[in-house]
This record gives sequence, C-alpha cells and structure tokens, in this order.
Amino acid sequence: MAHGDITHVDIPVTDHQRATEFYGSVFGWKIETYPGFEDYPMWRAPNEVSGGGLAPRSADFTQPRSTVEVDSIDETLATVTALGGTVIAPRSPITETSWWAVFRDLDGNEIGLYEGVTDTSAT
Repeated sequence: MAHGDITHVDIPVTDHQRATEFYGSVFGWKIETYPGFEDYPMWRAPNEVSGGGLAPRSADFTQPRSTVEVDSIDETLATVTALGGTVIAPRSPITETSWWAVFRDLDGNEIGLYEGVTDTSAT
C-alpha cells in the first residue's frame, strides 16, 4: 500500500471467539489468528482488500480505529503535532519490520499509523 492508504480497521472486542462468530456471520469475513498475534485475530473482507483486527478492548480503546499506512511514522507524528494534533501512542514495534502509532486529531478522532511490512506467511 502507499502512503495515505487506509491499511486496516481495528475493532475493540472483549471476546475474540464471540466477535469472530459475529463478524464472520454478519459480513462473511475470513478471520484468522497468526502465531505471535494470538490476542489479535485478523479479519479480511470478501473483496480480499479490506481488513483489520479484532483488538483487545481496553479503557483507552473503546471505538473502532482506522489505520493509515505512512512512509515514516516519525515524520507523520511530527507533522501531526506541528498542526496541533496529539500523539496518543508513540511509534512502537509490531515485528522487526513493522511499527504502529496512534494520534488524536483536532476533533478528538483517534487515527492509527502503520509503517513497514508485517510478514504472516510463516503460518
């Protein structure tokens, strides 16, 4: 994907099995768990393009969050803060070749950022 593309949507859930059955039945999503990401089942829509994760719900994560791919999380967060946004979660590793972060925009919306490549082919 290119800089600015929405890569996925995280949906906060309290019960992965229940959510898997629900979203699989409602939308026909294919939902799989990958080694190393057992607490984060990944969903893929029938178009094989749209997707995301069923992320653990927490006090800080209660609403779905879109994640946008960027060339550089650090540069994007610098732009966000220069324009008045707030960093909620700084750049953190997912794997050795991928990272994520979250910021809050000027209207209070939380947007995720993704940089890199996450290889799940070993499954």
